Amino acid sequence: MIRDHVALPETWLEEDAALVDGAASARALPGGETSIRYDVIGRSEEGRPIRALTAGNGPRRMSLIAGAHADEPAGPTTLRALVAAILTRSGAFSELFREWTLHIVPHVNPDGEARNAAWRDAWPNVEAYLRRVIREKPGRDVEFGYPDMRPENRVVAAYLRANGPFHGHASLHGMGFSDGAMLLIDKHWGYRTEHLQHVFVRAAAEHGLELHDHNRKGEKGFFRIAQGFTTTPEGAAMRTWFRSRGDEPSALLFRDSSMEYVRSLGGDPLCVVTELPLFLIEGPRDPELPTSYLAFRERLPEIRLGLEKGWDMAALWQEFGLAPVPVRAAVDIHLRVIEAMTAYPNSNRTT
Repeated sequence: MIRDHVALPETWLEEDAALVDGAASARALPGGETSIRYDVIGRSEEGRPIRALTAGNGPRRMSLIAGAHADEPAGPTTLRALVAAILTRSGAFSELFREWTLHIVPHVNPDGEARNAAWRDAWPNVEAYLRRVIREKPGRDVEFGYPDMRPENRVVAAYLRANGPFHGHASLHGMGFSDGAMLLIDKHWGYRTEHLQHVFVRAAAEHGLELHDHNRKGEKGFFRIAQGFTTTPEGAAMRTWFRSRGDEPSALLFRDSSMEYVRSLGGDPLCVVTELPLFLIEGPRDPELPTSYLAFRERLPEIRLGLEKGWDMAALWQEFGLAPVPVRAAVDIHLRVIEAMTAYPNSNRTT
């Protein structure tokens, strides 16, 4: 199992010299069993390196990316932990690499990561998060910028194009606040992923997370599959939604998502998006409607104003039962999703 060989971190992992140095020794491995490369594949808008790991000799190809929304560090931390494990203990993954070749971009948005460093350094301080978090708006959103909206999109798209088509693709995401975990699954695969859904539900429960269940009834292309599961986002659906409201300027801010781009490369890839909260909200919920989450979201302007004015927010945190989700829990759930994806279609599993 993949996660058996990955050290679960207690805090967010940053790109560091030790990890990059490890790539040189990995590339120097004898050419026999496993092909491993960890390279700079391009540069961000501000010149930061974007790195990718290609590992394995298997006929099935999976792409794993994270960091499109730079205020969501659990995905990049997961992929950095996985990359570090592969670079230092490649033999432990030999069985996986006989069936699969992994193409991993741990962070597709390093400039955004740098801008969010202040609150990550203060983790798990919720007030630091709310004061310092920075998220790109539509038109700058890397997830909806494929293939060429930003330099980062061009770099990652070129890497994916050179290595596709793919059998699986995961874009690891998160939520600042939520009442539980959610997994988004490609609309072509919803009915074929009972095993993956079961793994996700069990993994979340083991870490004390319920499922975030919000039936948006097709709004912006999100259709409910089951409790805690919806379809993956699509730029085409976003554009249609805004155009149906006569908002052409907003529609033009959305290109394709990474999932749409990977599917455009051919084949029938299983594409998923993870959505794990940084801070868990407790409270009542209704079927298909996350009541407490929506109430908290409605009060966010008031909360931000209170922080600006120096109000004591302890009572409000208590009202919503806010608690940070441990980093190791988020990484473990992500790894279980990746692990479960390797069952498709390698085992021809459809349930």
